[in-house]
Amino acid sequence: MSNFTPVDTFSLAGHPVRRMGYGAMQLAGPGVFGPPKDRDAAIAVLREAVASGVNHIDTSDFYGPHITNQLIREALHPYADDLVIVTKVGAVRGNDGSWLPALEPEDIERGVHDNLRNLGVDALDVVNMRIMGSVHAPAEGSIEKQVAALAELQQRGLVRHVGLSNVTATQIAEAQSIAEIVCVQNHYNLVHREDDALVDELAQKGIAYVPFFPLGGFTPIQSSALSTVAQAIGATPMQVALAWLLHRAPNILLIPGTSSPGHLRENMQASRLILTDEVRAELDAIGAA
Repeated sequence: MSNFTPVDTFSLAGHPVRRMGYGAMQLAGPGVFGPPKDRDAAIAVLREAVASGVNHIDTSDFYGPHITNQLIREALHPYADDLVIVTKVGAVRGNDGSWLPALEPEDIERGVHDNLRNLGVDALDVVNMRIMGSVHAPAEGSIEKQVAALAELQQRGLVRHVGLSNVTATQIAEAQSIAEIVCVQNHYNLVHREDDALVDELAQKGIAYVPFFPLGGFTPIQSSALSTVAQAIGATPMQVALAWLLHRAPNILLIPGTSSPGHLRENMQASRLILTDEVRAELDAIGAA
């Protein structure tokens, strides 16, 4: 496993983006469904994120649905030239808030148009093809049809760059035979390390790796060892977990989500934490346990 001193940026879609980005999923209502409790607060968090230096925002039109993209448009449109908005297709929401696969070519085209309309743009910076797999883990199987559909929309100028989400190394290789892949978004964090080898492989190729659930998602990381390390260096456990990811590999881009300005500021401060070799070794051992 590689360790290095973190740099501030990594190239995504031809732009040097700051490695501490922002994930918009939590701006929707409970269960990522319906409107936020406080729309003005959601707008304020987005604006503060960008004012704090964030120039990589992760979203999807199936968050809400439509809600997070509409909030992003209200808060930030017209968008700054250096802002990269990454969205995803591959699912829709049922009336009960359920997550339903939407993986046919017509579903993918409809999803792209929904994102275009609600973000208020003529072309999407990056679209991740989100493969449903086994919900938060990938499952093998051809994704040629889905990637080809997205590549066709790229050729039409509606999508600038193609990424993947919830995929295996085999599926990434298959996709790369169809289109250039600029990022991979999979489940990965301090304690969920199934993608260790993939992170390093993509780093060698200069492809961004974007962990979803970098802090554990709906069940935040709980570790007495993490809490002990955090207390010793005067940071919160979640700040240390984010800092570990930034130290893990240079191609890791973070998109922690929050609807709280206070949590946003805490997350941003994590990018300034420098972890010693000794601390890194202690943290590495948590995931190996």
